[in-house]
Amino acid sequence: MSIQDMINGKKEWRAHVARVKALPQDYQIVYKEIQKYFFKVGPVELTEGTGLLSGIIDLFEEGAASGKGVLEVTGSDVAAFCDGLIKD
Repeated sequence: MSIQDMINGKKEWRAHVARVKALPQDYQIVYKEIQKYFFKVGPVELTEGTGLLSGIIDLFEEGAASGKGVLEVTGSDVAAFCDGLIKD
């Protein structure tokens, strides 16, 4: 990994974090729990970029814009929601 790759990765991550911070508070809380879950079970590595996590933010941004609560987007079983994403 070159220095330029690390710089670009850091910029990408900061933009990603800014998108999370722009979400409503309940969405942020659930997103952070999903992120922890993915880092524990292994489908997301810090060095792999933000692909899956960015997709979740896209989904959350749409839900928030529609006025839905976060559990209306994920369902009441957030772990099952995560497992479903991993299988896809």
